[in-house]
Amino acid sequence: MTESSAAPAPRPRRRARPWLILVGLLLLVVLAFSAYVGLVFAWSYSEGERAGVLQKFSRKGWLCKTYEGEMAMSIVPGVTPTIWEFSVRDEEVVPELNAALGKRVVLHYTEHKGVPTSCFGATPYYVDSVASVQ
Repeated sequence: MTESSAAPAPRPRRRARPWLILVGLLLLVVLAFSAYVGLVFAWSYSEGERAGVLQKFSRKGWLCKTYEGEMAMSIVPGVTPTIWEFSVRDEEVVPELNAALGKRVVLHYTEHKGVPTSCFGATPYYVDSVASVQ
């Protein structure tokens, strides 16, 4: 036998790339979170209108600044009103709400259950239009 008939040298094994797997998993998590948030805001659980006196409206939050407000809804005069808290995502509604502070208003809202963080609003109720009542 000659030496030329020896078995070929084994090929070196490829190293696994754990960073590539981590990047893929991170991308998958980000895409899943984005899809979930999109679905939560695409369909509303309920929508309607509430009437009362707009008593508080402000922009607050440590990291995520959101517009939050309170409306006092009284059913019977002389009885302590129920306070309804809401959030606003539409920047066009903000000046209307600021102008209506202390006045009787009707607010149209949509309710979105399952919003994952308070960066989208502190409440599940999102006001999208304001009408003053005389």
